Amino acid sequence: MRHLLTASLLVSTSALAQTLPTPPVAAQRAHEVRAPFGAVRNDEYYWLRDDMRKNPEMLGNLSAENAYTDAIMAPLKPLQDKLYSEITGRIKQDDSSVPYREGDYYYYSRFTPGADYPIIARRKGALTAPEQILLDEPTMAKGSGYFAVSGFEPSHDGRYLAYAQDKIGRRQYVLKILDTTTGKTLSDTVTNIEPNLVWGSANQLLYVEKDPVTLQSKRIKLHILGSPAASDRLLYEEKDDTFNIGVRRTASGRFVCIGAEATTMTEQRCAPFGRPDAMTLIAPRTKDILYSADNAAGRWIVRTNAKSPNYQLMSFPDAALGKPQSGWTVLTNPGDFIDDFAAFDTFTAIAERHDGNKRLRLLSRTGKSTIVDASEPAYQMSLDGNHEAASPWVRYTYESLVTPTTTLEWNAATGKSRTLKVQPVPGYDAKNYVTERVWTTARDGARVPVSIVYRKGLKRDGTAPLFQYAYGSYGISSDPEYSNATTSLLDRGVVFALAHIRGGQEMGRQWFDDGHLTKKQNSFNDFIDVTRDLVAKGYAAKGRVAARGGSAGGLLMGGVANQAPQDYAVIVAQVPFVDVLTTMLDTSIPLTTNEFDQWGNPANEADYKVMAAYSPYDNVRAMAYPAMFVSTGLWDSQVQYYEPAKWVARLRAKKTDGNPLLFRVNMEAGHGGKSGRFRSYRDQAEMYAFVLDRLGIKQ
Repeated sequence: MRHLLTASLLVSTSALAQTLPTPPVAAQRAHEVRAPFGAVRNDEYYWLRDDMRKNPEMLGNLSAENAYTDAIMAPLKPLQDKLYSEITGRIKQDDSSVPYREGDYYYYSRFTPGADYPIIARRKGALTAPEQILLDEPTMAKGSGYFAVSGFEPSHDGRYLAYAQDKIGRRQYVLKILDTTTGKTLSDTVTNIEPNLVWGSANQLLYVEKDPVTLQSKRIKLHILGSPAASDRLLYEEKDDTFNIGVRRTASGRFVCIGAEATTMTEQRCAPFGRPDAMTLIAPRTKDILYSADNAAGRWIVRTNAKSPNYQLMSFPDAALGKPQSGWTVLTNPGDFIDDFAAFDTFTAIAERHDGNKRLRLLSRTGKSTIVDASEPAYQMSLDGNHEAASPWVRYTYESLVTPTTTLEWNAATGKSRTLKVQPVPGYDAKNYVTERVWTTARDGARVPVSIVYRKGLKRDGTAPLFQYAYGSYGISSDPEYSNATTSLLDRGVVFALAHIRGGQEMGRQWFDDGHLTKKQNSFNDFIDVTRDLVAKGYAAKGRVAARGGSAGGLLMGGVANQAPQDYAVIVAQVPFVDVLTTMLDTSIPLTTNEFDQWGNPANEADYKVMAAYSPYDNVRAMAYPAMFVSTGLWDSQVQYYEPAKWVARLRAKKTDGNPLLFRVNMEAGHGGKSGRFRSYRDQAEMYAFVLDRLGIKQ
């Protein structure tokens, strides 16, 4: 059946309710996908996979999908342009970041009017000193369809700036090193790296090399300036493909650490600065034990779940390094989930979750605890830009669904705070909007927090349209944050809801445990139950609900589309992970082997059955689906383009409704979409125009 819409919102009123062009039809070719224990599935669209991305027939199919989307969206071009103008009109054209001090310099980024990319600059000694431009990204990006720079790392004397550059969108970065005294880029180049760089001594740089096929972080290497990459020394190689690795310097600056992380265990080894070969293990990897450690003022702070699933902080003196859990003392008792921490000389800053919100707590070395709380019902605080362990000031950001990002500092010694910056949003007045925190009781009795925002004056009479978002995977929490793009929805009477479903860690570690592996179905149930609850409470009209998710949140959308299509007028699935079984059976596909503890290993029959029950691609069937907007990037390294391509093809072949199914493929982008602060909003405006039209909103 088609969705039941209110009388004033019949499908015939849609700008897209016209004689539609014929959608692309992908050829079907039998292809068996076998599991080791004998299960066999036919994947008739497997041929759409081309790891080289050169197959003319495959590229022709993607081009046809883009042409079809162009044709369908043509009547909505005026609305799309208006949305783009509104969204970009709320961006301060000549904005700049809050400077942070590292060594003798204050570093910051700034935009010039109309620029997609920032200028990276610094000032020596004081903010009133002359500016030195380090990277002119608008100039560097010229001629590139995609451009990204990340992993900025100045050398200790400030002479060199190391950074990672990507001009494809596949996150296979290239190492670049700038000599700030001459303004010239050195000839030193290393390809296929992570944007994770750490200086050793004056001419030593540690970096993370990726596997060229799986794109996993595999090796930590040491590069000597002026030497060829082929001679770089191997410091560490991770043999277990379920682990990712990284490198960082401690807050004290006295140690360099290598971390290895899997879903269920971690391991960290550290060496004195300048001696990267002398690595000492903090604690060995142990099943179900997760920890991370930092160093400041002669002691190590360790965040660990060894005695509490919600983590505790423990400490030990420098002299106990290399003696796992010998002399470790407890700093915090079990309680609220500890999300993050920053080590300072005289205190520790803790980001913790309380009633679904992320707040800040300061813990002195004498054990005094101070809560940095907020008055809004739904908000988030995040540690940000703390580069000086000796400082009494901890820097953090605060925001909510109505409050733009605000950068503040809190003095642990005096209790005073100061606001460094409130993100300017031209034309926006927070007083015109209301945010709430409501709770939905899911079908199994779990209480699911939901953050809501709407324009003041909304009547809860069950007539408003709703736009609902969630993620719910990997233990990644979806925190309330201000979005100037969402404001364009609110100003058109749309209610925006952020559902904090199981699979994240908003409510603690158990919230994650109850939303992955054999309990993954809870994520889908929570999302659907939130929708039905908000409709029942009068926040939205039945039949006027839009749903959106991306990546693993796209998996969520695929499951919701199969399990409760009647509850949604339109579903947006961006770079969606929808071909769960086939992908997780193929260890050559990036991110497969280190995610078995997230989804399960379908080579095992029991895991296979659980995953097969919700895998979106495998559960497409002949029935009516909502209108759908699907997007991907040809060079996506996280979710390969062929997953949504195959899903869309199968949906087209099986669905029985007349609702539009659009597939937008960015041919020059990866997982994050187009680069640049303005270009990405073109895509967002297109998606919003489609959603608003399907919700019956024309203006």
